[in-house]
Amino acid sequence: MRCAVITGGAKRIGAAITNALLDDGWMVYIHCNSSIEEAEKLAEGRDAIVVQADLGSDAGLKHLIDSIDSPNVDLLIHNASIYRKEDFEKVTGDLLRDYSRIHFEVPFLLTQALLPKIQIKKGSVIGIVDTSWNHAWEGLSHYTATKGALRQLIVNLAGELAPEVRVNGIAPGAIIAAEWEQEMFDKIVESVPLRRAGDPIDVANAVKFLADADYITGYILPVDGGWSLT
Repeated sequence: MRCAVITGGAKRIGAAITNALLDDGWMVYIHCNSSIEEAEKLAEGRDAIVVQADLGSDAGLKHLIDSIDSPNVDLLIHNASIYRKEDFEKVTGDLLRDYSRIHFEVPFLLTQALLPKIQIKKGSVIGIVDTSWNHAWEGLSHYTATKGALRQLIVNLAGELAPEVRVNGIAPGAIIAAEWEQEMFDKIVESVPLRRAGDPIDVANAVKFLADADYITGYILPVDGGWSLT
């Protein structure tokens, strides 16, 4: 049985990825922070282990790492994220460090810690980034910059960890709107070549594809209905 670890795997896109892997017969470690009820519901009666941990702290990250008691890991998915709008002038050092911690530092250190388990199976790592690459989004500099750091980490590790481990990214487009961005989300959907929003299962299907794509590494796969063409 193949083994996957996913951060932020209890809600929204993370839940869709978790469900898809479990339905395909994977054993999944589902990390969550506050969404413990949702995670336990996903795991009920299935080959899954829920790990509740606050990745904003070193103790929380250590707890997650120590909880992965499988001797090998076929797939590590960095999905945990923070997404809130804040004017550039109001971004504090603490806020910026929070975003950097979740989007860059945790993926770096978690990959480092689980690397021996991933190498055993010649497995892969997938990071969920963003289609904001090379665009300017008002009030999201803290978000886009730290997601950009994750994107570069993916590319660098793809070269550094080859040939034993493949590393790829997925850049979702207009999939789910946050409450505060519905108007902007609707405008984006109007400009998407496929003229519709995506669904979390679209991202989950991309994860499954990359997990099995043995000759793809260092690639950022846009799941955006063609939005990156505009």
